[in-house]
Amino acid sequence: MPKNPHPLTPGPAPTAPPVLDDVDRAIIAGLVADGRISNAALARQVGIAESTCVGRVRSLRERGVITGFHAAIDLARVGRPLQAVVAIRLGGHDRGQVDAFGEEMAALPGVLSALNISGADDFLVHLCAESPDQLRDFVLDNISSRPGVSHVHTSLIFRSHASPALP
Repeated sequence: MPKNPHPLTPGPAPTAPPVLDDVDRAIIAGLVADGRISNAALARQVGIAESTCVGRVRSLRERGVITGFHAAIDLARVGRPLQAVVAIRLGGHDRGQVDAFGEEMAALPGVLSALNISGADDFLVHLCAESPDQLRDFVLDNISSRPGVSHVHTSLIFRSHASPALP
């Protein structure tokens, strides 16, 4: 059997997800619905004391369940009405190269997310742009001309139907 010229080193060991009870889930749902909700309002909504709510939110943050609070932005109203997903295939699969590529993509202006995926492609990069010309220039200058990239496929997003709610 031939040796793999691009062996992957083992990744981190899997960890057990934190145990969440109904109160934790209600707090998460309240924060997903309104990340700016006051502690007092969240406590009333969930049906717990304010001091308990503060402690629960702190615990959820310390356990890595809540990783941050973010503003939802209307990209068109900030001059970036065009969105696209770029499927990228790399020529090699060295862990260092793959990890570095993802970090570099995520750091580029206009990139909303860089997802390392399985299948025929290695990454999906979700980005926003001011115009078709800016999108084209971005893909040519920052993705397809990059060493190690063997294939690029860009798809425009007509409309997003995302929901922040948990299942």
